[in-house]
Amino acid sequence: GIQAGEQLTVEQLLYCVMVQSANEACYILAEAVSGSVYAFVEEMNAEAERLGCEDTHFVNPCGLHDPEHYTSAWDMYLIVKEAMNYSMFMTLANTKTYTLPVTNMSEERTFHTTNGLIDRWRYTEYIYPYAQGIKTGHTSDAGYCLVSYAEQGSRSLIGVVLGAQAVTENGSTTIQ
Repeated sequence: GIQAGEQLTVEQLLYCVMVQSANEACYILAEAVSGSVYAFVEEMNAEAERLGCEDTHFVNPCGLHDPEHYTSAWDMYLIVKEAMNYSMFMTLANTKTYTLPVTNMSEERTFHTTNGLIDRWRYTEYIYPYAQGIKTGHTSDAGYCLVSYAEQGSRSLIGVVLGAQAVTENGSTTIQ
C-alpha cells in the first residue's frame, strides 16, 4: 500500500519487505540502490553467481512470477547463509509485528509476519520455539515457500521449503 510520493526511510522499507512482503518496497529499494530495477536485478544475479548459485536467475527484485525467474532450495540456502552474516537481516527476519509510523500520505499501519513458525498471529499450529525467521513467500505458480532458521544449543539448521500447497480438510486450511 505504499503510495507514489510517500516518504519512507530505507529501514522502514526493509521492514515492509521482510514483514509484509511489500513488493512495491522491493522495487523502490532496487531503484534507490542501483538506479534502476534492471541494474539491481543484474547485481542480484552477479551476487548469486558469486555465492555459488547454479540454479538461480532473477528477473525482478521481489519474486513475482516470471518463467525466467527461478531458484532452487540449495541456492536459497546459499543466499540466506550469506544474508545471515548481517545482524540487521536477522533483526528483520525475526520481527513478528512492525508498526510503520504515520507518513506524509498514510496513517500508522501495523504488519504481522506470515511466518507461523515464529508467531501465532496468523497460524496457531506451526509455532516452533527455536525458530528465528526467516521469510515466507507465495505465488500461485511457486506455491507456498519458506526459508527458516532454528537454533537450539550448539545446533543450528536452515530449512528451505519450496512449492508447498494449501490443503483444506474439515474446514481447516494447512500448508503441506
